[in-house]
Amino acid sequence: MYCFRITSAMSGLLARILFYPTLAYNVVMEKISSRRWFSRVDQTVILGALPFRSMTTELVQMENVRGVITMNEEYETKYFCNSEEEWRAAGVEQIRLCTVDLTGIPSLEHINRGVEFVLKHREQGHSVYIHCKAGRSRSATMAAAYLIRMHCWSPEKACSMLAAVRPHILVRSAQRDMLKKYHQQVCGSGPNSV
Repeated sequence: MYCFRITSAMSGLLARILFYPTLAYNVVMEKISSRRWFSRVDQTVILGALPFRSMTTELVQMENVRGVITMNEEYETKYFCNSEEEWRAAGVEQIRLCTVDLTGIPSLEHINRGVEFVLKHREQGHSVYIHCKAGRSRSATMAAAYLIRMHCWSPEKACSMLAAVRPHILVRSAQRDMLKKYHQQVCGSGPNSV
């Protein structure tokens, strides 16, 4: 148990040290490659990188975003993104499900909370922007959980579908293990589990 705390603390420290260099890398890759800052998964979910304040009007008016799931820790969004109050002023509900960058795995509790949030907005005909820093791992795990809940797809199928619309996602093995637990919870192991 003690070793886990050291590893977890070191992971958090490493994520903080690498935050600005990796954010700069993401911005450059969006400019010089085929990577997009965000990708629409379906009529409800948009999977993306940090929603900079300058993107608010586009997300709200053009993409019908009325919900935001922030998978980041607070230091990651402090200077670049809307606060919860700023989102609210734009007519958007935000929830924060803090997950450490690089090595973090959304908890089953966070996955359940995030998926229920998306489903609530789906019923209202709104879009939800699910993000982390790059829209690759933490937020992709949450988007995959949503697809699992909607279609009872296997974690592999959900991740493959996400990769079809956002090829640079990276759902790590520990995150896939959590998705398998979520799949078991919401779909069981019946014949519809594909």
